[in-house]
Parts: sequence; C-alpha cells; structure tokens
Amino acid sequence: MADHTLVFIVLGLTLAAFVWGRFRYDLVALSALLACVILGLVPGQEAFYGFGHPAVITVAAVLVLSRGFERSGVVDVIAEQVLKVGDRLFLQLVALTATVVVLSGFMNNVGALALLLPVAMRLAREHNTSPSLLLMPLAFGSLLGGLMTLIGTPPNIIIASYRGSVTGETFGMFSFFPVGASVALAGLAFIVLLGWRLVPQRASNASTEGMFDISHYLVEVRVDEEAKALGWTLRELQRELEETLPVLAVLRGEQRYAGHAFLGALKEGDVLLVEAGPEEMKLLEDKAGLRVGIDPQEETIEEERVEAEEGGQMQRDGSLPDAESGQEEKKEKKEKKHGASDGLDTEGLELVEAVVRNDSVMVNRTVTQLRLHNQYGMHLVAVARDGSRLRQRLRDIRFRPGDVVLLQGGESNLSDSLATLGCLPLARRNFTLGQPRMLLVSIGIFALAIVAMLLDILPNAVALALAALVTLLVGVLPLRDGYQAIDGPVIVLLAAMIPVGTALETSGGAALIAESLLDLGGTWPTVLILVLLFVTTMMLSDVINNAAAAVLMAPIAVSLASGFEASIDPFLMTVAISASCAFLTPIGHQSNTLVMGPGGYRFGDYWRMGLPLELIVMVVAIPMILLVWPL
Repeated sequence: MADHTLVFIVLGLTLAAFVWGRFRYDLVALSALLACVILGLVPGQEAFYGFGHPAVITVAAVLVLSRGFERSGVVDVIAEQVLKVGDRLFLQLVALTATVVVLSGFMNNVGALALLLPVAMRLAREHNTSPSLLLMPLAFGSLLGGLMTLIGTPPNIIIASYRGSVTGETFGMFSFFPVGASVALAGLAFIVLLGWRLVPQRASNASTEGMFDISHYLVEVRVDEEAKALGWTLRELQRELEETLPVLAVLRGEQRYAGHAFLGALKEGDVLLVEAGPEEMKLLEDKAGLRVGIDPQEETIEEERVEAEEGGQMQRDGSLPDAESGQEEKKEKKEKKHGASDGLDTEGLELVEAVVRNDSVMVNRTVTQLRLHNQYGMHLVAVARDGSRLRQRLRDIRFRPGDVVLLQGGESNLSDSLATLGCLPLARRNFTLGQPRMLLVSIGIFALAIVAMLLDILPNAVALALAALVTLLVGVLPLRDGYQAIDGPVIVLLAAMIPVGTALETSGGAALIAESLLDLGGTWPTVLILVLLFVTTMMLSDVINNAAAAVLMAPIAVSLASGFEASIDPFLMTVAISASCAFLTPIGHQSNTLVMGPGGYRFGDYWRMGLPLELIVMVVAIPMILLVWPL
C-alpha cells in the first residue's frame, strides 16, 4: 500500500476521533503520531522532534507570558474600566468585545477570554442582562483578536514556523496585522451592531443564579437521640449513604461550621444543612435516621401554644392585641424557627461557580473517581449543562467540557484547587491593583521581547522563551504558576501533529490533494482557489482543533501555490486566517466551549451568528490578503 494512502487512512481515523470527542485531542494526536511511526511514515528517531519545534516552544512561552500579565494585574486594570460602562447593552458589548479583541492580539486568546469571562458574568448580574447576549460575542471576539499578531493564536505561530522551514524566513510579529486587524474590525462591527441580535436570549435559565438557586434545595436535618448517624463523621455518613451528598454546614448551638472542613463526630442536637432532593431526603431518613424538617404535629402544638399565650395576654390586660403586630410577631417566630420564607441563609458557605475547561482532569470522570473531597478538600454541590441544572444523582454525572459546577471549599486553597482541576471560576474577581511595580516590569519584559523580534536580534521562539524565563526569574510569576500556565494537552497536540503533517507532505499526500484541487479548478482564477482553500480550512477548524487544522492544511497550501507557480505567502496567510475562524460549533475552539455552559447555549446556537460572521471574515480577508501579499 502506498505511503500516501496509509497517511490518508491515519488522518481519516484521526479526524473521525477528533469529531467524535470521546477521547481527548492530545491522546488522539499522540496515537496518530505513533501509528505513523509503526507504519514507517515517520522515522523513529524523528518521532518526537515536534516537542522541540519552534512553534511548540513559542506557544508555551506565550502561555507563560499571558499568565504573567494576569498575575501582575495588567488585565485587571483594564477589566476594572470595563465594569464602569453602565447598564446599556450596546456599551457593554463594545467594551467587552473590543477589550478581548485587543488583549487576544498580545496574549493567548483563551487566556484573554478566561480573564474577561468573570467580568462579563458580573456585568450581566449587576445590570440584569442575559449572559447569553454577552458571552458568545466575547468568545468570537477572542478568536478575531488572535488574528492580528504572531502570538495571538497557535495557527499563526504554526504557519510562521512552516514558512521558515520552506523559505528560510518566518513571518514576523506584525506580519499578520494588516489582514488580521481588518478582519477583526469588520467582525467587531458586525458583532456589536447586528450579530448579538442573532444570539438566543435565555434570561431565565442561562444565568448562573437561575441554574444554582440552591436556597430552594437546602434542607435542615436534625440529629436526635435515636438517629443512627449519632457519633458518625460526615465521611462515615457519606459512606453509609453511598452517595456524594453535599453537607454544606453543620450547626451546633450558636456555632456554624463549613461542611467541607467539619471533621468531628455528630452529636445530638446538631443540624446539618444539606443540598438534597426528595430521593436524597428519603435516604437520609432511612439509612441515617436523620429527621428532615419539623414534625407537623409538633408544629401544630407550637402554633397552638403561641396562640394560647396571645389569648391569655388579651384576657389579662383586658385589651385586644393589635392584629397587625400579632401577625408580624407570629411571622417572626415562625421564621426564626424555620428560616426565611425565601430560603435558608447561605451566607458564608464559600460557594464558587466554575466552568470545566476542555483540558480539565474532570472531563469524562465522576466526582467519585476524582475523590474531590479527599484530594482537593471540596464538595460538589450542583452541576449545570446547556444552561440548565442537572437533576440526576451527583455521583452518576460524568463531567463534560463547558459544564458549570457549583463547589464548596476553603477560601485559602480554592484558587489552587480550581487551577489543578482545570476549572475557570465565574465568581467575582478580586482585582490585584496593588502591584504597580510588577505591572510595569511585565510590560517592559514583553516590550523588549517584541523589539528583539522586530529588529531580528533573536528568533521569535528564542525571544519569547527568554521573556518567559525573565518573567519567572524576577518574580512576576511564581515558578509553580508558570508550569501550570503551560497547557499540556495543546503542547502534546502540536508536538504530535507536526510530524504527522510532515508525513502528509513527504509521502506525497499533500501534493496529491493539491493536484486534485487543481484538476477540479484548473481553469478557475487563483482567487477562487484561495476561496476554496479558505472554506475547506474553516470547515475543518469547526470540527477539530484549529492548531491541528493549520498543521494539516499548511503543506496542502504550499503545494497549491507551487501548482499555480505563485507565491506561497497568500496561500499560507489564507490558512492562518481561516484556521482561527471556528464560529459554527462549540467544539471548534476552546473559547466557544468555555462559554457554552455559562451562556446556556446549545450546539445549534453557534451557527446563527457564526455563519454570517464567517462569510464577512472571508469577504474581507481574501481581498486584503491579495492586496498585502500579492500572487
């Protein structure tokens, strides 16, 4: 069997696995690489050279620098200004989308979205705006902003490095700016003027407050003298129930203890504040002997006693009690005994909402497998998917990217635990404005790296890697945070797919595809071939990772350019722009996935705004590419 046929089979299976989504894309890419090695398509000694490829080093360095911007407070200064825009939806859209466009040009676009996502959620809550109207424009804006510079998005880095391997000269830091900025401005104008109107508005269940109105699900259960749970710890209670039932607090007399931190044994008279539905409440009563609420007979006796006391007071002083004050007094006493009518007090429970990232360790695992409480000291309280709270038992839920989870944990380690789990917090941000020295240092380090790149003092990968190293050495970013900033799955994906892309070229597969396209459109003007290349790459990036799409389409673009005896630059630039324009699905890019849960979107919602946006991007990009990079 010919080598190019084997490459096509491997790539076909790889693309099918990417689309299926059952396995993480880094594992799929690594499987494709090893398959190519076993089949003799990639030499064994060159199997892992992708891990030292300039594109991979550059992506890792950019991720570290992006985290440094976050840590030093650069982005927080900007976010603080965004929060001042007021309650006009148009101004909110302009401020959020324009800000993420600019930030995405100079830092990882997923990182820029992650930093502004909590700001958008806060704006939505404070001004009673549906998050669905803000989050999809924010996600799409992050993709558009990444088009403007070399470091804005991985496809730009990949294409620049590939050009260097073909011609000996890479694209520079701002080589993408004329085309990318034009596309970003056109896309921004469309989003804020018309595009947001095409997004479904789901005000009732898309807000996280609507998804997690836990006060309506909290119940108090009492430990009495006959309870089986008397003397148990909370861990023993969970084990007996065989259920990951979140105990949010333990009330003992006047003291209130957070459930995740309570390690003692239950005593008579303790009250547990539990997030439970009817099935869990029955479990508590049957297996632990815990009383749910107050016995109706006792409640009737108590009310009769209160009424008798009021009647006795009237007879003793010979006057009728004021009807209104009597009702208020009864209401006060009832609320004091049972809690406010609107729900139990949840203040101080240290609850945090977070969205599960694509690369999270939680994906495809259950809370039991994660050992969430033992390993991370956190309780899972609730899970929402597609904007609605899941009603199934917590222990049976397998997490997916984009799920919104409600967690309880200690304030001191909450941030570290969420980072380790791969979750992005949606709660209100604490602005770190008190570090002006580090703020200026981080900007200065980045500026020097840009100058070194522009003046060709250092190669792009070396300049950015040096900037990342200095960021760690001077303390802008702790070393631990630097390692956490490097997105392992993305690095593995790139490192594995680069040799696979090379195999597509060396086996003659890329040339064969290019010849087929040339036969199909041999009499077409070159501009139509660019349109075909643009559409093909864009459709591919809608279903697989955009970096993988760029790796696969770059050799095909160069082969097409050779067939037309034209410059490779417009063809490579076409791939770079189109690979980053995954607007039709939530799986094409991490930014789209991250907003799916908080925005309450469904799979079919993205094309409503995404399809016209992709058409606008293509209509603007092709003429600009031909103008700046002539054939």
